[in-house]
Amino acid sequence: MSAISVASHDKSSRAQVLPVALAAMGVVFGDIGTSPLYTMKEVFNAHHGLAVTPDNVLGVLSLVFWALTVVVSLKYVVFIMRADNRGEGGIMALTSLALRTTRSPRLASAMAAVGLFGAALFYGDGVITPAISVLSAVEGLEVATPAFKPYVLPISLIVLTGLFLIQSKGTARVGAVFGPVMLFWFATLGVLGAINVVRHPDVLRAINPAYALAFFEANRGLGFLALGAVVLAITGGEALYADMGHFGRRPIKLAWFGFVFPALYLNYLGQGALILDDPEAVKNPFYLLVPEPLLYPMVALSTLATIIASQAVISGAFSLTKQAVQLGYSPRIHVVHTSEKEVGQIYVPNVNWMLLGAVVALVLGFHSSSALASAYGIAVTLTMMIDTVLAFFVVRTLWNWGLGTSIAFLLVFFAVDFAFFSANTVKIFDGGWFPLALGLAIHTLLMTWKRGRAALTERMRVDTMPLNLFIQSMFHDPPIRVPGTGVFMTTAPDGVPRALLHNLLHNKVLHARVVLVNVITDDVPYVPVSERVRVEELDFGFFRVFVRYGFKDDPDIPAALALCESQGLPFELMESSFFLGRETLIPKAGSPLGLWRERLFILMFRNAHSAADFFCIPANRVVEFGTQIEL
Repeated sequence: MSAISVASHDKSSRAQVLPVALAAMGVVFGDIGTSPLYTMKEVFNAHHGLAVTPDNVLGVLSLVFWALTVVVSLKYVVFIMRADNRGEGGIMALTSLALRTTRSPRLASAMAAVGLFGAALFYGDGVITPAISVLSAVEGLEVATPAFKPYVLPISLIVLTGLFLIQSKGTARVGAVFGPVMLFWFATLGVLGAINVVRHPDVLRAINPAYALAFFEANRGLGFLALGAVVLAITGGEALYADMGHFGRRPIKLAWFGFVFPALYLNYLGQGALILDDPEAVKNPFYLLVPEPLLYPMVALSTLATIIASQAVISGAFSLTKQAVQLGYSPRIHVVHTSEKEVGQIYVPNVNWMLLGAVVALVLGFHSSSALASAYGIAVTLTMMIDTVLAFFVVRTLWNWGLGTSIAFLLVFFAVDFAFFSANTVKIFDGGWFPLALGLAIHTLLMTWKRGRAALTERMRVDTMPLNLFIQSMFHDPPIRVPGTGVFMTTAPDGVPRALLHNLLHNKVLHARVVLVNVITDDVPYVPVSERVRVEELDFGFFRVFVRYGFKDDPDIPAALALCESQGLPFELMESSFFLGRETLIPKAGSPLGLWRERLFILMFRNAHSAADFFCIPANRVVEFGTQIEL
């Protein structure tokens, strides 16, 4: 899906916004749109012990409505989606904005760590969403006939495996149908719900928050635990913010308030009306809403909707990984562009297979959507809490809200988030540990890489010769100069790259032009091409080039160097050689990283993707020099 600026959406007419809103349905609302498959069923799961009474049904429906209203509509659509980083949303963008609000290194470090943990939790969501969604859809076959029960697990695994196998082909071709399919999906949800609401219009009273309060008063502990299942109705709400950069705030807002929210809640009301008429329907109210002749087509449509929802989460994991690499939290990793036209269409093989392995393990380990529901929710609610805390710094400092208003914002939304989170903590030993453990493991890897790179950079800085002294020495003992351009990548623009010293030591020559390239990743999604490069001409044929990228840009050093001609540095690829260093790290006692983290960093460093491939440097133009470094 092409990235369209928020500004263009805000200025566009309704006729222009509607097609984008339709496209957004196929990406943004897939996760939250498939929640009706399992939410009501899990709230009244016998394991929770909540009685199926009219008051409890109305209370739960009231909780669902106000959860969708407060968390999704108010918090994300009305407030947090305004916190865009040059049009981009998501926890990485929000963290970048929050970091601009403080000059305290300690607070900035804490906010970065918290934001990064929220990003790491997304991978847990990326594993559970496909598993629970597809399982819930295929379980509709059991409603049609119990004879299908033994086949639910194999069919689900086949669907999920196929979903991950096609990722390398890209989604550009099938992506065009995502929007219309989800439009039909939400229309179907609304119609099925409306039919039952007409039969039992009393359920409309659930919009009154008094029913939610009465529910808590009557059930107390059980009512609190029920929040752990009610939260399933809002999982995917944060995706509205994360995908804002692709579609813009206005189309997402229009689609949510104009169609998705009403259709979703109509379906929940319809399920509630069905349960009021027949309490036995609580075993699977979603599929029991469907007329019997349409049950098999509905299973097919539900499966297709869950595949689309899963696709959005998987693509989000690919995009997040790429951002982590650009921001220096992950080693270079192989990224495949699956579309020649759309920059955002990428495939990350390592992440794809990791997710597939985890999804298969989850399905085989939990066997059913009801069992998986115990693992779902805790990662999402924790991420929502992190979003609220980071948003507080944004509204207080960047938006210049008053202290009282900012604190009120924090308290209201944090109280709601914390209520959902604490209700989910009882699920930790029933499976909730999985997304937390996965998130913690990924957070450890990301922080290890960040700290390890900082330690390596400091270690190399100590041993690096100052560039100005090196250039001055050239006047006293000039080496032989050969035609062409020597390009040296460097992380320390004021120092001499080790590869340059090795080249001079072994080959005894320097190129007529020596270009030192320093890549800078800004905390913005994209850097305009007009601001991509800055050239500094030094003495003795040396040039220093600063190349800037955003965390969603694709690094391409030859393309960047081609832009230098306008600043007095013409570049011809076939007359240039790129000199890269290939460091071998050796563990050292007393490392500032600690023994286990040092060994983990070295392992990650050894398996990092090559710099030449990452920066799109042709292999036949690359010369590598190896060196050993003690950490």
